[in-house]
Amino acid sequence: MLTADFEVLDQRFAKLVFGNVYVEKLWTGSRWAEGPAYFPAGKYLIFSDIPNNRTIRFDETDSSVSIFQSPANNQNGHSVDREGRLIACEHQGRCVSRIEHDGTRKVLASHYEGKRLNSPNDVVVKSDGTIWFTDPTYGIDSDYEGDAAKSELGDQSNVYRLDPMSGELTVVASDFVRPNGLAFSPDESLLYIADTGFSHVTNGPKHIRVVKVNADGKTLGESRLFADCSFGCFDGFRLDTNGNIWTSAGDGVHCLAQDGTLLGKIKIPEVVANLTFGGPKRNRIYICGTTSLYSVYVNARGAVWPA
Repeated sequence: MLTADFEVLDQRFAKLVFGNVYVEKLWTGSRWAEGPAYFPAGKYLIFSDIPNNRTIRFDETDSSVSIFQSPANNQNGHSVDREGRLIACEHQGRCVSRIEHDGTRKVLASHYEGKRLNSPNDVVVKSDGTIWFTDPTYGIDSDYEGDAAKSELGDQSNVYRLDPMSGELTVVASDFVRPNGLAFSPDESLLYIADTGFSHVTNGPKHIRVVKVNADGKTLGESRLFADCSFGCFDGFRLDTNGNIWTSAGDGVHCLAQDGTLLGKIKIPEVVANLTFGGPKRNRIYICGTTSLYSVYVNARGAVWPA
């Protein structure tokens, strides 16, 4: 029997969750938890507490929690590259950075055409090693999640592709209001991008769009609306191996089928900003609520490893 932590809206969701499984609250004490990234070799999770300017480490082996970085340049989204290094979106640094194997920080991208980036928000690493990220202005809109500043790019909110080998930075999409979370489909033929433009524009978007990745693997083609958020907004999200999207929302985690149908929800008692799959079988979802870190086991596996 399913617990009250799950809400089934389509019977397909009942096959993706387990009976007698509960959401676990692992830790609390953040102001705005974000950007979870799981490191399988170390069996730990890194996530951001943006306003408190720190990143936090959850150890899966003993459930201990410690400060990973403080200060942390108001980091937001994270990913893990193919060499197991942490890729970070920095609000205060207004850049995308990487922690090298020796622990040093390297700035990968901070300017586009000579102008400073806004405040990189979320990031994903493609199988070819390229880094794709969004760049809305949330980190420079106020002093709460970064340093208040005027956009040098003219308040643009672009999606970028970075080749870390050559340093080449290109705009792959520029028609979003406030691009936010993003993730590739399992075969990388599609890129899903959340738009949270409602935060700046009356009746603005709070949806996910899906964009075709062109055959060159470097550029994007046609896009279409994938799903509107029925409660709050979509922020960060991940896909499972079957192409279902598990996304943050105002009332928890929403699970969307490949056709955009809302299959069900994992109920969380506060606004969810982001999530990722972890654990040795990639079937444990780590969930960043506003003040807390949660987790739950599901009958699905994360599509990307590492994630």
